[in-house]
Amino acid sequence: MEWSELYGRVHQPAYENFSEYVNSDLWLELNSYIQDTYHILPKIEYSGCSMQKGWNIKYRKGGKSLCILYPMQGYFIVLAVIGEREINEAELLIPLCSEYTQNLFKQTISGYSGKWMMIDVKKPAVLNDVKNIITLRVSRRK
Repeated sequence: MEWSELYGRVHQPAYENFSEYVNSDLWLELNSYIQDTYHILPKIEYSGCSMQKGWNIKYRKGGKSLCILYPMQGYFIVLAVIGEREINEAELLIPLCSEYTQNLFKQTISGYSGKWMMIDVKKPAVLNDVKNIITLRVSRRK
C-alpha cells in the first residue's frame, strides 16, 4: 500500500511509522547520522508539493532546510537542495560520488535557488553521497 494511502493529510504518522514503512537500514543510518552529527531533531510535516506529496521528515538547521526525507516502500527519497552559494563546491564533490548521483546532478536543472535533487537512496554508496551533500550544506551555513 502506498504511503499516501496509509496516512492521509489528517492522520499524522508517528516517527516509528516511517521506519516501519521504509524498512531499510539506510533510513535508520541517515536519520541517526543527522541527529547525532548536527544535533537536530526530525520534524514531521505534510507536503502538498508536486515533487513528492505526503508526510515527510524534515531536518532544519539555523532556520534553513538541510534535507527532506520521503518514505517509499523499501527505500526513501532525499530532497537535497544545492544552493547557488554551494554550487562551486558541489561541482568538486560530485565527481567523487557514485555514478547514480553524478548523473542525477548533471540531469537536474538549476533554478533560481540552485539544484533541487530528488535522490533515491537504495544503496550505501548513494547514502554516503547524501551525507557528503548534507555536510556541504551545513559547512556553507557557518
